[in-house]
Amino acid sequence: MHTESRDPANLDLSPAEMQAMGNLVVARSVAHLAALDEHPILGDYAGIEALCRSLREDAPEHGTTLEALIDPLFDDWIPRSFGTPHSGYMAYIPGGGVYPAALADFIADTTNRYTGVWQAAPALVQLEANALDWLRDWMQFPATTRGLFTTGGSMAMFNAIACAREKLLGQDIRSGTLYVSSQTHHCVTKAAKLAGIAHDRVRVIDVDADFRMRVDLLESAIAADRAAGLTPFMVFSTAGTTNTGAVDPIDAVADIAMREQLWHHVDGAYGGFFHMVPGLRPLLSGLSRADSLTLDPHKGMFMPYGTGALLVRDGEALRALHASTAGYLPDNQNEFYDPAQYGPDLSRGFPGLRIWLTVKFFGAARYRAALSEKRELAVWAANEVAKIPGIVMDAMPQLSLFAFHLESPALDTLAAQNAATRALMDRVTARGQVMLTGATVGERFLGRVCVLSFRTRRAQMEACVRQLAEVSAALLAEAEAVQREQSRGGSE
Repeated sequence: MHTESRDPANLDLSPAEMQAMGNLVVARSVAHLAALDEHPILGDYAGIEALCRSLREDAPEHGTTLEALIDPLFDDWIPRSFGTPHSGYMAYIPGGGVYPAALADFIADTTNRYTGVWQAAPALVQLEANALDWLRDWMQFPATTRGLFTTGGSMAMFNAIACAREKLLGQDIRSGTLYVSSQTHHCVTKAAKLAGIAHDRVRVIDVDADFRMRVDLLESAIAADRAAGLTPFMVFSTAGTTNTGAVDPIDAVADIAMREQLWHHVDGAYGGFFHMVPGLRPLLSGLSRADSLTLDPHKGMFMPYGTGALLVRDGEALRALHASTAGYLPDNQNEFYDPAQYGPDLSRGFPGLRIWLTVKFFGAARYRAALSEKRELAVWAANEVAKIPGIVMDAMPQLSLFAFHLESPALDTLAAQNAATRALMDRVTARGQVMLTGATVGERFLGRVCVLSFRTRRAQMEACVRQLAEVSAALLAEAEAVQREQSRGGSE
């Protein structure tokens, strides 16, 4: 399926060629999705270094058929990666990949409309504005809110920090101090540095026994910085940490931020979309009071990776940071949302179509049902895992993530417990049905289960619990056997 043109400068294809190419790609993609659960969830990494070296090549001088290009993609290279779309993927924070969003990307890329400024594609930009307004309404932010779609939470954080810095510090950036908890995502510190806030101006606040920011220590840190002549200007709360799923006391932090005149940002990249469900909003009390909010639709809305979002309560503050013009650009003085005036990108495609088309296709009610189910599955599984001999629960699910470790008299040191917990994650994953990962918090390694894939249903959770029980029993038996052997050796 490749035609060498007699005119080498002609890169266009006939309608028949494009149709055939599209049919081939859709057929391979749908077949791949239909067989997801038949593939190893961890991926085949045997000889991966050699494979990657063999893939290094110079740019080809002449073209190749589409079949020859996509066959190794689907047959060899894609399978050699984490099975993130798999129904048993409960590692890290699962991403999405709902099919309508893929179709939206295909439409956006083939029609190739420019949406950097409103005048270039007014109706399309309005659809993106609608999608941002839907996020705003679900999060119960005011009508003054404006936002933008980003590639993920990291860029949303960067824009939020830059916005707060511009409004509260002006040119006196060096005096500004920013506050995070010890469980805040590491991208915040990176984003702060990019926004001009050096690492020595980022204050790390300890957490309580539930891994939530301690507001008493936050208040003390703010007071100490003021006494030192510095300017506290921003504080971060997290609506679901990556390590343990903890939700900070957002309301209490909002009270402090209001009293101290700090910009309060809530990182809702993982957990923010649970706020869509009215019955779950008390779990995120205070979220709607934030000055700005990070959301990752590629998590809680099950979108493909690369779909982030930022909402800013004072939309004019976001506009003040980014507003600019040039002699060749149209002068937008109307009522409509203009993406380039609220974000750093002038050149951009049509990222909002993913959200708009998918929500219009499924409807918000189905999203609320799916999110409610993930929460229910996590609570059920956590209660079952807590019954497994040797499992100690470190964090019950505040949203849809819980954490635990393995412990027994035969695992009588922290190092032994950490090694056994790592082995528990690895052996369950090696079985190929469920993928789990852990996290180091302090000196302890915790096993984690995060339920947020739209494909994860009750059957996968039952398999997860069953395999955790089986592998835990085997590991404890091995530890007890080693202990007995050591005891016999010591008595001889």
